[in-house]
Amino acid sequence: MTATWKSWPNLFHICLLLCATGAVSQNFLLEPRSTTVLQGSKVQFSATVEGKWNVMTWTVGKLLVLTVLSGGNITSSGQYSARFCPGGDTSCVEFTIHNVTRQQSGEVICFVQGEYGSKIAHLYVQESGTVNIVGGNVTVAQDQQVEFQCLTTGWFPEPTVSWTLSGQDVNSSLYNTTSMTDGDTFNSSSVFKFQAVHNTTVECLATVPTLPNPQSSSVLLVVVPKPTDWTVLIAVVVSFGGFALLVLLILGIIFCYKRRKEKRKAPIISALIQLTLCSKSQISWW
Repeated sequence: MTATWKSWPNLFHICLLLCATGAVSQNFLLEPRSTTVLQGSKVQFSATVEGKWNVMTWTVGKLLVLTVLSGGNITSSGQYSARFCPGGDTSCVEFTIHNVTRQQSGEVICFVQGEYGSKIAHLYVQESGTVNIVGGNVTVAQDQQVEFQCLTTGWFPEPTVSWTLSGQDVNSSLYNTTSMTDGDTFNSSSVFKFQAVHNTTVECLATVPTLPNPQSSSVLLVVVPKPTDWTVLIAVVVSFGGFALLVLLILGIIFCYKRRKEKRKAPIISALIQLTLCSKSQISWW
């Protein structure tokens, strides 16, 4: 399609408007454009406007929460407050949401009346829940297999769960973690099995990226020496006793055999003695 010479002024006017709009939009800055915070904390946005402006509004979750006038005092409203940047620079406004909740996740819109228009930032809110090792402290025999279960409830997004033994990180391949949704939060269960060797502190930790320090739960594992195994000693005693009995039995048999043999020899010897005595007496008579 070709444009006639009569349409050129209109096109030129439209171009000027578009360029002007673009130039103005470049003079309105909203920072940060995206941020993630922990529920209960505060989050701050700043809007910088170059040029003259009169009215600025802030909308959170489709709800108009604050209006700022460039030439007047700024008033707070519940969880929301605003102020001019340090030095009283009215070209810059700092907007703060206090004690932020997950319901405030979504778009944060700053609108400047006039040709400046609006800018949109995105707010993401994470939630820290609870952590608990089921069952409390445990006492087991040495080398016994033990199992611990850690439950986390009320987290968003899904938390990262880990374990430590006396402060030392446990390899993730040694425990199994499963998660499930509960409304708009996540619950998880982590099971850790290992062989008890010595006394140790077992700790389960859960965290989300915005949490400064992980939430944790810990219990004490007490390991007692395993009962003495008498099997070997009993086997040795039985073997030795059996051998001793066998020796005694053999000696008894030998002793009995000798006694019987001696008893059989006694009459013969007695007869020989009598025969000898008789022979001597006959010789004497002659």
